[in-house]
Amino acid sequence: MNPLKLMLLIGLCLSSTFLFAQDKFTLSGTIQEEKSNETLIGVNILFPDQKTGTTTNEYGFYSITLPKGTYNIVLSYVGYGERTETIVLNQDTKKDFTLVESAESLEEVILTENVEKLNIRKPQMSVNALSSTTIKEIPVVLGEADVLKAITLLPGVTNAGESSYGFNVRGGASDQNLILLDEATVFNSSHLFGLFSVFNPDAIKDLKLYKGGIPARYGGRVSSVLDIYQKEGNSKDFHMNGGIGIVASRLLAEGPIKKDKGSFLLGGRSSYAHLFLPLFDLDNVAYFYDLNTKLSYTLNEKDNIYLSGYFGRDVFNLTDSFKNTYGNTIVNFRWNHLFSNKLFSNMSLIYSDYYYGLSLDFVEFNWNYGIQNFNFKYDLKHYISDTFKLQYGLNSIYYTFNPGEIEPSTPTTVLIREN
Repeated sequence: MNPLKLMLLIGLCLSSTFLFAQDKFTLSGTIQEEKSNETLIGVNILFPDQKTGTTTNEYGFYSITLPKGTYNIVLSYVGYGERTETIVLNQDTKKDFTLVESAESLEEVILTENVEKLNIRKPQMSVNALSSTTIKEIPVVLGEADVLKAITLLPGVTNAGESSYGFNVRGGASDQNLILLDEATVFNSSHLFGLFSVFNPDAIKDLKLYKGGIPARYGGRVSSVLDIYQKEGNSKDFHMNGGIGIVASRLLAEGPIKKDKGSFLLGGRSSYAHLFLPLFDLDNVAYFYDLNTKLSYTLNEKDNIYLSGYFGRDVFNLTDSFKNTYGNTIVNFRWNHLFSNKLFSNMSLIYSDYYYGLSLDFVEFNWNYGIQNFNFKYDLKHYISDTFKLQYGLNSIYYTFNPGEIEPSTPTTVLIREN
């Protein structure tokens, strides 16, 4: 072919592609709850006439690219009223939405299918998603809603057995599950030898259980991944709620640091059954306590920062001669940045620690072990088109293992301390 004709043909193709691209624009933004400004995960943003749509990510952000035109947009989310608007898309547009909680009283409801709405646009199999509202509505023992007890009611999930903690997924062992709280690894997910989980249901916003086809961003796991996100707190008004149970009680406070800009969340739980044991002449003690915290702040339209933490301990004493203490400590700093209306990023600096200690007075020594995890993550999500999204990033993890340390507890111990 003549070189001149070839250059003209290439130029024509490039110009047509450019013109085609110029006729498309991006609609993006965040979706929040109206009363608290809490971001909502997995909201359906639908364009019925075009038979297309998208969903919000883990931070309430959405992005979709469509040809120039006027569109009817429908927003739907379980437990919230449906919202319909008309959007004129003639340039790249940032549009934030709020949804209002909605409850309807019906004379009779017959359930014939799963009440959880699933995003059928994704070819993701073996995934279950639950909200905090659903978890609290599940019947519980001893009056305490529990995350791990709730997921054992899902297909393919069973509890780990009597006097054991965790859960089994399709025959896998409990230590083959990856459990994340705000992206931080939780090494022990139970209190009181499996009676309660470490997750305060009042502080949980959303969870996903991957039982198969686990996404590569989790680093691989033999059995499953349980990904849990805490609430961000109410940035409009101060609220407190809690509950008193037979074995344990809980209290959660949330409110604005700066109205509509920043918020805090502080929740605590503790058991108190051990306080009544002396009435029955019992010297044994078994109790737990934990604390959930989160600070959120919007710096500007493109930047949000979060600082979340968790601290929990279980204590078991046997007639003052045997003491067992164990628990998790988690701190996570996250920064969300929007490079453009199509490129969303999240950077996380995570510290996770698990401690297990024994104090054995009858042999006059203490024994302890633990795991520390320092994790740096930088994830990007690229909304290339309404049918193609690309996720990529980098992750670096540093572990410190303490396989076991023995220390004398008294000067008269028979152990020999090494210098």
